[in-house]
This record gives sequence, structure tokens and C-alpha cells, in this order.
Amino acid sequence: AIWISPVFPSPMADFGYDISDYTGIDPLFGTMADFDRLVGAVHGRGLRLLLDFVPSHTSDRHPWFRASRSSRDDPYRDWYVWKDPAADGGPPNNWISEFSGPAWTRDAASGQYYLNIYLPQQPALNWRNPAVQAAMLDVLRFWFDRGVDGFRVDAVEHLAPDHLLRDNPANPDWNPGMSPADSLLRQFSAHQPDGHLMVNAMRRVADAYPGRVLVGEAYGSLEQVM
Repeated sequence: AIWISPVFPSPMADFGYDISDYTGIDPLFGTMADFDRLVGAVHGRGLRLLLDFVPSHTSDRHPWFRASRSSRDDPYRDWYVWKDPAADGGPPNNWISEFSGPAWTRDAASGQYYLNIYLPQQPALNWRNPAVQAAMLDVLRFWFDRGVDGFRVDAVEHLAPDHLLRDNPANPDWNPGMSPADSLLRQFSAHQPDGHLMVNAMRRVADAYPGRVLVGEAYGSLEQVM
């Protein structure tokens, strides 16, 4: 099989993993007609084609997030993880971005913080919102209908961070030569039980299309990943 890293419209803050349109092709790579020809050429050679599915976050320029941050009362507000500041006015908890720095970005207009497990330009989607799940599962269907054979599912362990947003405990084995993100154990920010429900929902969609595969990117201990 051929696996293609994200080719969707993106500001490219993170090599295309900050997606502003899940059902398009970025002009940097070509057009949808080019993509359809690629699918046909791959299948004509007896190969399979996998795309990257990035379910845990969008670009901050995605129309969903633009609407979400426009007002606390906007219908899209709950499509992302928003939280009031801590008592001292700082981030809601101690989580650290995988790229270092707080995993929270303050929105000056509303006074709340939004969760960004990666870059501030990658706000975290709220998969506990049924509307988010429905929209993202429709993304899978869109590409399956175009003949895609499967997906590598990006950062799947971050799909359902702890709904209470509890602080992560310190990592007793961390030292200053390691990544700042590893200074905390990801006890509450990754590998939460609800994530399995969301993966199961993806699998049900894939199972409706014969011969489709999903490959999860899940960093962690063997026990966590299994």
C-alpha cells in the first residue's frame, strides 16, 4: 500500500496536520481530479492507497474553529475543548503540549482557553459532542466513496482527554535532557477509555466498505496501546 501524508487544504503550520478542509486537496499538491487519477493508477497496479485521517484537531483557520471562537454562544463553541482559566488566571490545568509549552491557548476575546495538544494553531476537537463525531465520520465516508482503501489515524490516543481535565502527575523518571512534554505522565491527557468508543465508531464506518483498513498512531506503553 501507499500511505500519503496529509494533502488537504492547510496553512501548513505543521506539515499539513493542521487541516482547514477535510474534503479537499491543497493546491500545493494538485486537484481532486489529480487525486482521482492517482487512486485509479494505484488500483490499476494492484496496490492500495491510504490517507492520513487527523481526527483530534483541526487548523485554527478551519471554518468550524472560526465559528467556535467567534462567541461563547456560537453553535460551534462546543465543537472544541474550551475552559475557563484557573483561579490564578492561567491555563485550566498543567498539561503540556507535545511540542512544549502549555497545552492551552488563551482567547482574548472570550477570556477562555482552548486545548491544543500540539501547536496553538491546532485546536482540539471535542469528540464527546455527537455533532463532531458525525461530521468526522462523514469525512471517512467521503474518502471511502472516492475509493480510498484506508487511513492512518493520527494521534488517536488524544481523542478523548479526561472530561474533568485533571492535572497530569509528574514523571519521576524525567530529566532536563528530555522533552518538556515528558516531564508529566499523560495519565489524563491521553489513552482515556472513551477513546475506544470513538475508535469503534470509526471501525463501524470502515466495516461498511469491504476490505478497508485503519492503522492507529498511538504512542504509549504496550498496555496503553492495546
